[in-house]
Amino acid sequence: MWEQLARDAAADTGAADASSVLSALESIDVVYSQSWQYDDAVARLAERIGASPARRRYSGIGGSVPLVLATEVAQEIRAARLDLALITGAEALATVRRLKKAGEKPQWSFRPAEKRPFPMDMDLDPSEISHAVFEAYLTFALFDNARRAHLGRGLDEHRARLGRVLAPMTEIAAASPHAWFPVARSANELVTATPDNRMVAYPYTKLMTSIMDVDMAAALVLASAAKADALGIPEERRVYLRGAAYAEDPVHVAGHPELWRSPAMAAAAGSALAGAGIGADDVAHFDLYSCFASSVCFALHALGISEDDARAVTQTGGLPYHGGPGSNYMTHALAAMVETLRNDPGSLGITSGVGMHMQKHAYGVWSTDPGAGVLTDPVPSLAAAPLAIVESPEGEATVATYTVLHGRDGGPERAVLICDVPGGGRCYALLDGGPAVLAETEADELIGRTVTLTPADGINHAALG
Repeated sequence: MWEQLARDAAADTGAADASSVLSALESIDVVYSQSWQYDDAVARLAERIGASPARRRYSGIGGSVPLVLATEVAQEIRAARLDLALITGAEALATVRRLKKAGEKPQWSFRPAEKRPFPMDMDLDPSEISHAVFEAYLTFALFDNARRAHLGRGLDEHRARLGRVLAPMTEIAAASPHAWFPVARSANELVTATPDNRMVAYPYTKLMTSIMDVDMAAALVLASAAKADALGIPEERRVYLRGAAYAEDPVHVAGHPELWRSPAMAAAAGSALAGAGIGADDVAHFDLYSCFASSVCFALHALGISEDDARAVTQTGGLPYHGGPGSNYMTHALAAMVETLRNDPGSLGITSGVGMHMQKHAYGVWSTDPGAGVLTDPVPSLAAAPLAIVESPEGEATVATYTVLHGRDGGPERAVLICDVPGGGRCYALLDGGPAVLAETEADELIGRTVTLTPADGINHAALG
């Protein structure tokens, strides 16, 4: 897949000789693949495509990775240390899953001599481990419910609004030849829990979650203007990076001072726009990272754009409908944005990436118009100091946000809470009570209510008053 898409991307440049694009590569970045580990992924790919790049990198994990790689390549090009680069990534997780169901394993090439550890890019807090706060569908649901309470929306009203944000994305996926789930769906269909669309983590149903089990690949060719000229790449094929920025929120979900928004997103979006010398109203096209509705809506807030804005938030259909191939979605988003901007010369587009649990945020502004050529280097920054996470608090606390996790049969299994504790810290907790109590939290707002915390065996148990 890497090889095929590298060749396709070289041909897509419009260069007189596509093979000369690959043979002249000075840099290859390969996005981490969860499907299979090779002994030396970049070297194997370089050999396949006849390239001998001096700069060779195999990335870590995270949704913002491809955009960060593209920005880093752009910085190297600006500094005259690089003229021609390839970024590619692929996943075959659908094939891996199909083989697993058949009781088989992939028998692919160039396996490492020893199994390598998964490159987890964050350290879990001990309380996150004891309360099983791991999955993205859980953490992004926690953010979404905090946002709902901040906006003062009712539970049903908020889910309806989320449906209206996501439904247009399904229409874009339905029109795309590349989407894994090319089916247009109504807002009501997306948010209504049914046997075929079970609730996963309130307020997210299965149709509202990103799906990684796809077979997908994408690739990008990046070049200096001088190299593009030398290769005979037509001007109408070129798209320029006009502005870029990166910022981080706290690592741990409970550590975010404002659970309802992302100050780091606002910082990165503002810096990227300022670097391009434009405002959000000047942007015609967006691909906002969309693993879950909260990442889209946080991005809209960061950009100062209404949820009801007529401009599409994705060029692909987004991770739940186009497909979310591990850490490589942004390579697909960038390739789709290139196609969009070529078809709308002179317009501006924004791509955004979100890494880990709403922690790492990258933004890029793009256009077929190179502009004034003043691109400021993105400086990583922490937008806010994290709140302390208290491991075993006792007594009264206030619910800051929560979600209810459901099993494969659709029934509620447990409610995970983040609580504000006296003294200014936060804690994770599990809500005591059976199915009736869990159902109540999906009918009536729990955020802002007082609970009594009792720690036992590493778990903070929360009881409603």
